[in-house]
Amino acid sequence: MREQMISLRNMCLIYDEERILVQEKKDDGKQGLVFPGGPVLEGESLTESVKRDIKEETGLNIYNPQPCGYKDWIQEDGTRCIVMLYKTNQFDGYLKSSGEGRVFWLNRKCVDEANWIRNTQELMEVFESEQYSEFFQTYQNGQYSDGVLLG
Repeated sequence: MREQMISLRNMCLIYDEERILVQEKKDDGKQGLVFPGGPVLEGESLTESVKRDIKEETGLNIYNPQPCGYKDWIQEDGTRCIVMLYKTNQFDGYLKSSGEGRVFWLNRKCVDEANWIRNTQELMEVFESEQYSEFFQTYQNGQYSDGVLLG
């Protein structure tokens, strides 16, 4: 049996009928929008991790996060990175930014024109479509591929 190292992360689409919650981050010197989330800590369930990360990064408490797919890629060192994708429209609390970046509500009408980091916009297809469940990228020679949607 062949085993590989795995890095587990989460990301969550928090939404209402007109808006989605986004986070403005800097990644490899690029500034743009992503969905909030973070690493799964040792001993933590996947659901607990997404609730904790969202609270830390946005100030919001989320309820009933629904798994809706994943993003994954294999790094040059062979580690497979898996980002569990969740979504929820059940939340409360007061929105506040963190050291991870400024968080704000983005009107759904502005999604196509927004300044997304890497392939984050493509994740909307996984979050909101029943056609796709995975976004897979390769990482070679210090660069990410465009990635493919799989279902």
